[in-house]
Amino acid sequence: MRWLVLYTALLFGANAAFAGEIDWQAASDGGLTKLTRTEPVAVPETTFTDPEGGTHSLADWKGKVVLLNFWATWCAPCREEMPSLDALQAEMGGEDFEVVAIAAGHNPPPAVRKFLDEENITNLPVRLDPRQQLARQMGVMGMPVTVLIDRDGNEIARLIGGADWSSDTAKELIRQAIAP
Repeated sequence: MRWLVLYTALLFGANAAFAGEIDWQAASDGGLTKLTRTEPVAVPETTFTDPEGGTHSLADWKGKVVLLNFWATWCAPCREEMPSLDALQAEMGGEDFEVVAIAAGHNPPPAVRKFLDEENITNLPVRLDPRQQLARQMGVMGMPVTVLIDRDGNEIARLIGGADWSSDTAKELIRQAIAP
């Protein structure tokens, strides 16, 4: 009986040690096939703006897991992807997680607002990187590009192209990323 108790305690202890780890293979198998795990690297502190003239940097979200999305009003895959990012933010955004969507390049605020209104995007504040300074520093060559950032401000994964971020697979990925 002691062996059974010891074995059970070791089994539960071992499983607890894996809490907070991301199952990258399950994410790929579940539909996020273009998601690539990266070596943790600190994201730049380059600033970007909002339409009201406010200045932001990714350091503003340190302590939260961030799904950073670079998009543009002229980008067809962005138009497809944006509703799923909005839905993910609506469902999971909060104290531990946030979707940060940044319109990179020439995207005048009226065009951004029109795009968001047409797609009924209501949960993502407008963020702008008009000179693509942050996008360039992060190696963004086309759009959309989505970067998963851990609580310490490190990029840990990247997806080039569009994805369904409101899928069960994406939500499970985020749950795993925010787990302690």
